[in-house]
Amino acid sequence: MYLLLSVLMIGFVIGGIVTYSFGFINEEDYLIGGIYLLIAMMIGFILYGYRLRVIKSGIELDDNVPSFELYENFMTGFDNFVVTLFYYIIPALIVLVVGYGTHLRDNAINVVWEFVSQIINCIIGNSTGFTLNTLSHAATNFLNSLFITITAALILFIIFSILKFAAEARLANTGSLKEALNIFGALKDIIRIGIVRVLILVLLVIVIIAVIGIIFITLFAYYPFLLTIIYSILTPYLILVTQRAIGLTYSDIAKI
Repeated sequence: MYLLLSVLMIGFVIGGIVTYSFGFINEEDYLIGGIYLLIAMMIGFILYGYRLRVIKSGIELDDNVPSFELYENFMTGFDNFVVTLFYYIIPALIVLVVGYGTHLRDNAINVVWEFVSQIINCIIGNSTGFTLNTLSHAATNFLNSLFITITAALILFIIFSILKFAAEARLANTGSLKEALNIFGALKDIIRIGIVRVLILVLLVIVIIAVIGIIFITLFAYYPFLLTIIYSILTPYLILVTQRAIGLTYSDIAKI
């Protein structure tokens, strides 16, 4: 059931994007594509809710496969979507502020403008070549601001991804959206579990997914159709394994 819904969701997403892109030819395709994407979103809510049930089974140390309850999964999945949105919007906003503070946009425009203006000067004869010092200065400012912004983004998204793990566990354990959106409560849970233990879990998941991704990318040119099918089947189960691991990790403090 989980695999079937995952494949259906991917199918509706692809179908919705493709159909919507033809809207400039036939305006009805805008509506049809939107409906496909809406169906995909509703299926996604059900899958999000089921993942919470998997976390819950891990917290309760239940070895049985959780059953599907479509309405309940849909409702809790919507809550889980809100949690995901909440924990990723915050770092995104902070990164925007950092980018604004480091003048990332202005520095990028300066590099482009300096490059274009020097080309124009060469074409109209005002210059015989590039002024590397000026171009290098603009490029250095841009790279510095880009480095600071990317570094801040990586650190913030790692931190809030870890917090989201705890938030999902809190939502699965309590069923309360308010508890899940309590950032300080999620942080306290991570400290109680052990920051090192949580980091190991996160890094382990990232490494496993990265290794599998590299293998598939390497072999994709040789077996594209077969690997697409395998990856479509494997990815949903990797997500479930991650959710189960979150539940088992959280079970130690859920008993307290």
